[in-house]
Amino acid sequence: MKIFVDTAEIDEIKTAISWGIVDGVTTNPSLIKKAVDRRQGKVTMEEYIKEIVKITQGPVSLEVLGGTAEKMIKEGRLLYKKFSHYGKVAIKIPVNPSIQEKDGLEFDGLKAIKQLSNEGIPINVTLIMNPEQALLAAKAGAAYASPFAGRIDDYIRTKMGMKIGVDFKKDSYFDSELIRRAAEKKTNAFMNNLGSVTETCRSDEVRKLFEFGQDDGVRSGVELVAKILQIYRNYNIKTEVIAASIRNPRQAREVAELGVHIATLPFEVIQGMVTHYKTTEGMRNFTADIVPPYRDLFKQE
Repeated sequence: MKIFVDTAEIDEIKTAISWGIVDGVTTNPSLIKKAVDRRQGKVTMEEYIKEIVKITQGPVSLEVLGGTAEKMIKEGRLLYKKFSHYGKVAIKIPVNPSIQEKDGLEFDGLKAIKQLSNEGIPINVTLIMNPEQALLAAKAGAAYASPFAGRIDDYIRTKMGMKIGVDFKKDSYFDSELIRRAAEKKTNAFMNNLGSVTETCRSDEVRKLFEFGQDDGVRSGVELVAKILQIYRNYNIKTEVIAASIRNPRQAREVAELGVHIATLPFEVIQGMVTHYKTTEGMRNFTADIVPPYRDLFKQE
């Protein structure tokens, strides 16, 4: 699995690169603006982006702002022309740029993906929330598809009546298996009191119980990634899946177990992946057990 670092903070990018594990970078306009603002006018946004692209060996994803195909195509070309001379660049296009239902822009993202991909510009399709969107993105020519695993976990939790900051934290692990088993137990108990198969199938309560803890058949962000990978493998689709919105090290491990092509990870998630209490304890024990004659082997003459 390739690892991208999901940040616009150049110090974090440099540090992660020094660890030898970074294959690319994903950013967004808000993160870049915050990073530039922290430098209090010492660098322009264009200079800052150039530096990120220069120091990163793999692709750096840069996002368009426009909400129509025409604007996204124009902005995608501009970003690619402006920064691809300094390193590898991918352009982030939303799979569906609509900001309200039925505004006529639902397919403008796909139009922009198709056009820019045909021009040889690598496209990272962002804001993918279901497998259907991922399939359409690949059909349009996306180089990368980015399902937002953490946001789907949050969405499922809110559908269950949970509140972020009250019932769970942003970086909390989402145990979909626990929820599935609890829902299954409750469903079975309810169904035992029903009569015929017809009565069971017509029951709105049974339907609600079956739909509890999922989003249209997707039970977690990790399962979303799994379903997309399965579809791509079924048809030998070359689009690479970037598991995005990863909230904790366990989630990163689980998408790696699926065989995802790439995970884009916040800096703090990468930090969490390398830590374990028993590792630290072992180092303390090893250090305490070092005998003087062995230590003397490392003394320079």
